[in-house]
Amino acid sequence: MVSKPFTVDLSKPIVFQVGHLGEAYQKWVHQPIGSKDGPRFFANDFCELLTRTKWWVIPLVWAPVICWLAFVSIQRGLTPTEAASAAVGGIFIWTLLEYCLHRFLFHVRTTSYWGNTLHYLLHGCHHKHPLDGLRLVFPPAATSILCLPALSTPATAPALFGGALLGYVMYDCTHYYLHHGKPSKGYGQFLKRYHLNHHFKTENKGFGITSSIWDHVFGTFPATKVGVS
Repeated sequence: MVSKPFTVDLSKPIVFQVGHLGEAYQKWVHQPIGSKDGPRFFANDFCELLTRTKWWVIPLVWAPVICWLAFVSIQRGLTPTEAASAAVGGIFIWTLLEYCLHRFLFHVRTTSYWGNTLHYLLHGCHHKHPLDGLRLVFPPAATSILCLPALSTPATAPALFGGALLGYVMYDCTHYYLHHGKPSKGYGQFLKRYHLNHHFKTENKGFGITSSIWDHVFGTFPATKVGVS
């Protein structure tokens, strides 16, 4: 007797369902649903609340931290110019980290129950529901663990880390804008088309969000002209 394929019920909390898809998960998660209303993740209201974040919370939470990190570097002996240079270096480091995380972690192929479940929570939900505005940016509670290495470091490190954190904030805000904004020309329009091409045409290409530079470097720039409107 042939078993019936598992079907996800979008009217019920979804997170602990997707693991049952097994090998079918990869195909399912890359068939996007265009609704702006995302599914419920958890039955528990508190857990559900933690999965939803307004885009403006990201700069509101992290801008003071970035300023404090720059101040720490200056207090430890850097000039403002040196601190600014370190921050720019941090932003550059972030662009590479952004690319590597997106390509090698967010797009890892999973088939097991817990592999599928964790992938859906990390990034799969965004590909399945790309217009869900409350699950587009990364919740500050999860990002806060990245701050630990900067607390007891030499003079340059806080500003460098602050720059990387600024790069992350720019990434999250840019990512939200690419999905919900309407750039009509220039670099913004290119990035929107470039990113939507990743969602709706070639999910294994175009991993950069704020820049396509690392896609050029590592050979993952889409071979065909980006033309998603």
